[in-house]
Amino acid sequence: MAITKASHAILVLLLGLVSIGAAAVESFDYGAALDKTLLFFEAQRSGKLPSNQRVKWRSNSGLGDGYPQGVNLVGGYYDAGDHVKFGLPMAFSVTMLSWAAVDFKEDFMKLNQMGHILEAIKWGTDYFIKCHPQQNVLWGQVGDGVSDHYCWQRAEDMTTSRTAYKLDIEHPGSDLAGETAAALAAASLAFKPFDSAYSSILLVHAKQIFSFADRFRGLFTDSIGNSKQFYTSSGYYDELLWGATWLHRATNDEYYLKYAVDNCVAFGGSGWAVKEFSWDNKYAGVQILLTKLLLEGRAGKYASTLQQYQAKADYFTCACMQKNDGYNVKMTPGGLIYLREWNNLQYPASAAFLLTVYSDYLSKAKISVQCPDGLIQPQQILNFAKSQADYILGKNPKSLSYLVGYGKRYPLHVHHRGASIAPVSLLHSAIGCVEGFETWYKRHDANPNVIHGALVGGPNANDEFTDDRSAYEQTEPTLSGTAPLVGVFSRLHTLFSGQQMEKSKQPKPSSPYHKPQVPSQLYAPAPHSKAAVPVEFIHSITNSWTVGGEKFYRHEVVVKNISQKPIGKLKLQFDGLTGSLWGLTPTQAKNTYELPQWIQTLKPNSEFSFVYIQAGAQAEILVQSYH
Repeated sequence: MAITKASHAILVLLLGLVSIGAAAVESFDYGAALDKTLLFFEAQRSGKLPSNQRVKWRSNSGLGDGYPQGVNLVGGYYDAGDHVKFGLPMAFSVTMLSWAAVDFKEDFMKLNQMGHILEAIKWGTDYFIKCHPQQNVLWGQVGDGVSDHYCWQRAEDMTTSRTAYKLDIEHPGSDLAGETAAALAAASLAFKPFDSAYSSILLVHAKQIFSFADRFRGLFTDSIGNSKQFYTSSGYYDELLWGATWLHRATNDEYYLKYAVDNCVAFGGSGWAVKEFSWDNKYAGVQILLTKLLLEGRAGKYASTLQQYQAKADYFTCACMQKNDGYNVKMTPGGLIYLREWNNLQYPASAAFLLTVYSDYLSKAKISVQCPDGLIQPQQILNFAKSQADYILGKNPKSLSYLVGYGKRYPLHVHHRGASIAPVSLLHSAIGCVEGFETWYKRHDANPNVIHGALVGGPNANDEFTDDRSAYEQTEPTLSGTAPLVGVFSRLHTLFSGQQMEKSKQPKPSSPYHKPQVPSQLYAPAPHSKAAVPVEFIHSITNSWTVGGEKFYRHEVVVKNISQKPIGKLKLQFDGLTGSLWGLTPTQAKNTYELPQWIQTLKPNSEFSFVYIQAGAQAEILVQSYH
């Protein structure tokens, strides 16, 4: 049949509309997905919940953690659908959040999510600080995984053992300690532009914990046997390299870079070619971070060794991209990275994050990757990372979002105790251990609480998925699964969202972790802008010590005149000052100090310093008045 010009034009138009429609189906709101992943961390909080808690079906829990052992271990995160606080995956999750906050800071700022991600990081790092009351002691777990799994209760009703387990000189755990050091070092970088004193505190602990991990070596599961059947560590050399690499990035101290170089062969850093990046295996992360130094021209005399690390970073990349001469990562027919039957989605999530980061590093250096099966460009690497994120959000054979709460179809029977039981606000009576199984676990109805942002275990090797509470391999979420997606979604929103979301769909501006009731104190890079006040405050931690189990810090604050005029009669008001202060003169007003008598005026570009000592984070300093 002949086709006229008019009918041909109509056909082309219709095909164009179909194409546009298909593209619309495949587009995702990465900003909304990001917002939900951050909500998941609020749902997993242990301890006393803050007033700005957004997940309202959760309440306070675990308020006695650590007290039977004489230490305060309240806080931190529950690991998955249970109520154990496992240190290793929790620390890995905080490292992932921190890495995202450092590398994609501008993306989070544009989305008004910087406050929320820093809150998520700090909920973990505050807990890690409590876990490290002495230089060579690190509490690594709270809760008994065996007894916990025999009960189906809300966190608010827990009747299971809350025994705490620690590492020390006689019971080492270099893998757990190395990862905790990495988390604290990465977090110190995330907080540095916003809270320099807290950043310094984190770095103090990171250095001490890394030293402990390196000096007293061993697997944490040999010291905390209770963890072995849940999180079996394959080794600790990768965590030692990981901790050193993050400490080098946080401090720029050559000692840590030399550590990674000197131990590259013995610890397998330049030898292990891996196809996995996870809570257990950090080699690919180490290799890509050290390649970053090489790409930026900062390798110096260590260039030849870092090139060996780069070769292994490229191996991981080529394996994911299916261009590694047959030695590739396994994929499902639908295009998903598939490594293990239990909670598989954590692996494509982690790989997507690592490849997103690496594509950024390569793109800035204008470098491509030569794989055995062809050359790949940074954009191709990013596109592959995007394909894994899109699969998770619904571009898969089931057309199902595996991120709970995102999209029109997502799992409703998530293997999660708190999400599957009516909240305390509605069901005031406590839920017993066996009662929870009989009344709530075996229910065929959907969970009464939607645990937004939870990444479930996901489909099997054939892209098949069973939305059943008892199919924990597929329906249980974990911290280490969701954490890498936070950075992925923030970056994809910036790079692939053609238009800004409607204002009604924009995430609400996030509040700061320390002053949620003050809208004007949203996170912004410190110090204060020159237009706001004529001085800047430069905080640092110069010493720390432990008294009676409590950690104290010596805070030094440099006050610098950044204006073009002399300043006199400067008065400073302190919020959160609980210790002693030297170098300022107190006034009659409460918590208000003025320049010492020997400083009448502060000349332009001149500075002076004062010191205060207290436990915990820095005090907030405000300029009350000046002349």
